Amino acid sequence: MSSPQTHYDVLILGSGQSGTPLASAFAAAGRKTCLVDRAHIGGCCVNEGCTPTKTMIASGRVAYLARRGAEYGVHCDGGITVDMRRVRQRKRDIVASFRQGSEKRTAAAGVEVVMGEAAFVGPWTVKVRKNEGGGGEEEVQLSAELVFVNTGERPARPALRGLEDVPADRVLDSTSVQELGAVPDHLVVLGGGYIGLEFGQLFRRLGARVTVVQRAPRVLPREDPEIADCVLEILREDGIEVLLSTVAVSVASEPAAPIALTVKAGDGATQTLRGSHLLLAAGRTPNTDMLNLSAAGVEVDSRGHIVVSPTLETSAPGVYAMGDVHGGPAFTHVSYDDFRIIRDNLIASAAAEGQGTPHTTQARAPTIPYVCYTDPQVAHVGLHAAEVPPGRRVMVASMPLSWVARALETAETRGMLKAVVDSDTGLILGFSAVGPEAGEMMAVVQMAMVGGVGWKTLREMVFAHPSWAEGFNNLWSGLKEVS
Repeated sequence: MSSPQTHYDVLILGSGQSGTPLASAFAAAGRKTCLVDRAHIGGCCVNEGCTPTKTMIASGRVAYLARRGAEYGVHCDGGITVDMRRVRQRKRDIVASFRQGSEKRTAAAGVEVVMGEAAFVGPWTVKVRKNEGGGGEEEVQLSAELVFVNTGERPARPALRGLEDVPADRVLDSTSVQELGAVPDHLVVLGGGYIGLEFGQLFRRLGARVTVVQRAPRVLPREDPEIADCVLEILREDGIEVLLSTVAVSVASEPAAPIALTVKAGDGATQTLRGSHLLLAAGRTPNTDMLNLSAAGVEVDSRGHIVVSPTLETSAPGVYAMGDVHGGPAFTHVSYDDFRIIRDNLIASAAAEGQGTPHTTQARAPTIPYVCYTDPQVAHVGLHAAEVPPGRRVMVASMPLSWVARALETAETRGMLKAVVDSDTGLILGFSAVGPEAGEMMAVVQMAMVGGVGWKTLREMVFAHPSWAEGFNNLWSGLKEVS
């Protein structure tokens, strides 16, 4: 017996930071809209990504500052203890609040929501296997004039020998690690990128011994080497063991060590790291393998990301992809901007305001910002010095955070600032910061870059004293021409 079919004006697969607001926008514009998600409203950011992780990192920072209390003349005579269950519950409560807000807004907009897993069965048509308890038919078939894919990514699972034989509760990813009810004795982190370092430092601050295994010769390999070295020094100062140019060979479980990870260093030497838990933080993979995209004529690249045009249309007319599922910078703010692009281009009232000019991904590309929420944070916008096209004359400036009065007053001097500017025009091409509020400092430079404001203006600007932004009065004194 065939599944019942319902036709919509708009069908959105995935309730991420593009899909959820887009569903409400289309519904508000009078389009019959259906939103399908297999897990929960709000997507990864609200449920497993930004919101819960930064909530937990806040707990880690409080523990860190409490241990440093004596530096500020504040003594915790009873010692510092961490209630991991309370840390977890605080995270759960904030996630629930955010998710419920998304659910209420979606319902109020008149969006029909179907909870289940979707797969294409033809152009503009999907079959959805409903989640248990979803009511009605177990399977339904949905079709629409316009289809949007916003299914995101999930943690990648490496092909590591012995992994399947290790107790499942000892092998964690970026989602399951947040549900631990006790601090691990020794957390071994596979991957020295943004996710691995955020969680590694968090659990070190909560009381775990932490070892980070990084295949590349430095942590955060996409960052400027000077920035990456600054972060590495901070992590090691915090008591985190970091092994660079080191690959995981195999993993096993021993009577005295649930995790026994054998690794090989760049010189060929091997050793076995014994820990209580293994965190897999070596990348993410797009949620496209279950969508049967070929049935809709949607092309993917070699990694499984959906190929899109600058207006986010796929190879199949009328089918669009938004957010992490199409590759590129995998950030919530990029996903949300994807929503704005679709809204401006396809919803009549918004398109009229833009006088029909297509909104594309190209305009945002030079100034997409991002922040790694280690503590201190790592923030960047624009080009690194090594990314400047040949033949363009540039100057580079860097300075330690200890040159900023605010850093000294708060005893938060670990970090640095670095900028790349065009020698001829004075425009800022890129900026990186390591500092307690690096993301906010970076936003100042981002606005300058978008507005065409050069470095000399920032040098002479009157910033409030004492603020972190005052660092921009002094940074430029070290500008040097680079070849």
